[in-house]
Amino acid sequence: MAKGAPKEVIERLQKLKKTIEHHRYNYHVLDKEEISIEALDSLKHELSEIEAKYPELITFDSPSQRVAGKPMPEFKKVVHTVPQWSFNDAFNEEEIRAFDTRVRKILKEKIPTYTCELKIDGLKVVLTYKKGKLVTAATRGDGEVGEDVTLNVRTIDSVPLTLQKPVDVIVEGEIWMGKSSLKKLNKQREKAGETVFANPRNAAAGSIRQLDPKIVASRKLDTFIYDLSQSSEEFSDSQYEELEYLRSFGFKVNPYFKKCKSIDKVIDYWKEWQRKNTTKDYQLDGVVVKINEKKYQEILGFTGKAPRFAIAFKFVAEQVTTIVEDIVLQVGRTGVLTPVAHLKPVSVAGSTVSRATLHNEDEINRLDIRIGDTVILQKAGDVIPDIVSVMTELRTGKEKKFVWPKKVLQCGGDGRIERIPGQAAWRCVNPNSLDQIKRKFYHFVSKKVFDIEDIGPKVVDLLLEKNLIFEYADIFTLKKGDLLALPRFAEKSVDNLLSAIEKARKVKFSRFIAGLSILGVGEETAIELAEHFGTIEKLRKVKYEDLEKMNGIGPIIAESIVDFFKSKDNQKITNSLLKEITIEKVSKKTLGLLSGKTFVLTGTLEKMSRDEAKNKIREYGGNTSESISKETSFVVVGENPGSKLSKAKSLGLKILSEDEFLKLLQM
Repeated sequence: MAKGAPKEVIERLQKLKKTIEHHRYNYHVLDKEEISIEALDSLKHELSEIEAKYPELITFDSPSQRVAGKPMPEFKKVVHTVPQWSFNDAFNEEEIRAFDTRVRKILKEKIPTYTCELKIDGLKVVLTYKKGKLVTAATRGDGEVGEDVTLNVRTIDSVPLTLQKPVDVIVEGEIWMGKSSLKKLNKQREKAGETVFANPRNAAAGSIRQLDPKIVASRKLDTFIYDLSQSSEEFSDSQYEELEYLRSFGFKVNPYFKKCKSIDKVIDYWKEWQRKNTTKDYQLDGVVVKINEKKYQEILGFTGKAPRFAIAFKFVAEQVTTIVEDIVLQVGRTGVLTPVAHLKPVSVAGSTVSRATLHNEDEINRLDIRIGDTVILQKAGDVIPDIVSVMTELRTGKEKKFVWPKKVLQCGGDGRIERIPGQAAWRCVNPNSLDQIKRKFYHFVSKKVFDIEDIGPKVVDLLLEKNLIFEYADIFTLKKGDLLALPRFAEKSVDNLLSAIEKARKVKFSRFIAGLSILGVGEETAIELAEHFGTIEKLRKVKYEDLEKMNGIGPIIAESIVDFFKSKDNQKITNSLLKEITIEKVSKKTLGLLSGKTFVLTGTLEKMSRDEAKNKIREYGGNTSESISKETSFVVVGENPGSKLSKAKSLGLKILSEDEFLKLLQM
């Protein structure tokens, strides 16, 4: 046992090594993807962090010390003349700055510059030319021995069979398949009943390993060459010049490489391409950062597996791994209990996440998620973090199953809970616990409902604590003297708050409906109800049958609305509120370009906010929805779309990019 390392750390390290090796073999050798490459990167990153803290635990067979892949038995083996290295990774600004610090420490007074190149997610290839003629094309393999795939690589149009100069060179690059080519290939495979490729990288790897070159030729593979590892001519003095030099031979070089004078400029380049990484037909997973000066590269040299003068600066991950530290129940404004996983904090899609919703009891059972489990967490754009799966192979036996309690303190009263008939959700039996009341008020004053700017959660808590509000209408009866008596409330802040309350007295009907916290009625449903009924008087008298006929309102929500307005308590709350506010008249929906069309938006839009896009759709007579169904007319996709995109594709729905959506508005 290594000194200094706790037993549980050693056990974790051993499980990580075994799991990483399993998934690396699947991904790099068998072209299978059981988990995303981002999740695999996250596991490797955790392993590296443990080994950095306890270097005595590093062994020669650790995944951190090896280059991925082994030669396939179907191909002749090729011993590489030049060893093939892989890069160490940086996952955030802090880690790339640490790389810069390490470099400067070794170089001392010498000041380096950097060359940044896009990191293409494909299959590495090593090309050997003798007197300008292609003699061998090999995969990286394990770094020392690769697979001879010369016949297959000769079918790729961007690979020159004869160079523009009769030199002896060994060059390295990436074989890739375009997203458009992958789409066509997967359609063909689906029709033939074959398994589709998960991503362009797997498609490229699977294609180049075909035993029949004719099949490879039909798959429209492409390359980018990025490294001159050996030449009979004198090497160039810098990385930037080397890329230009490779172009002069007739190799296809990605055109977006850039020389950066500082690490700040490197970070700017990384941020720029993180925004633009979906705009190209090839798949990107980061930026390769290299010391530009070759003389400095020689000083820095190599570690056992990677160059010290270069690093892969990965784009912000949308999938990572982390550990479930606890599962707690959160009481919502309608009394529904939501299980929430408390996580070991982890950075995903640009933000640090420490919690993720587990939705309901059925979802916990489906995932078989336990306290102490290692999980794959996903977050795309502005989508709420979601646990995709549990890595059961990393279990130690100490994980605890979550047991639903019979009582929840936050429910108030005797704390009893019950499962809602016909649903997977549980709720408090007591409908008026303090937690529910707080959340209802938070929702009521929020930007998307009554939009009372100067009342946030802390002010709501204080008003409830001082017994100044009991129901929504009480907000509109607050007096200056009541507020000045509160701690940290000065005259100006009180005036601002009262002004915001006064402004909120006039409200759209849809916002009024949303503010009532009717179970199951969110923003989109509230808009549908407002446009359909027009007045609160009509909505209060609604019958179940009338609601069931409406598009997008199912039997559960219909029953919830009818039951809400039947309740005497809710009638009293609604009547009190109506005495204090004025509901704006609902304007009749005019026929427009998008009349009768229903839109769902997913991902982050660059040229407008999600709310602006929704308002435009309604302005032109269309409808918006949060959920995808066969009735959806269009799905508008921004950057980092969530699972809605996959569902839209499976239903064969019309998918629009942001630019296509804007063109549609200009019809």
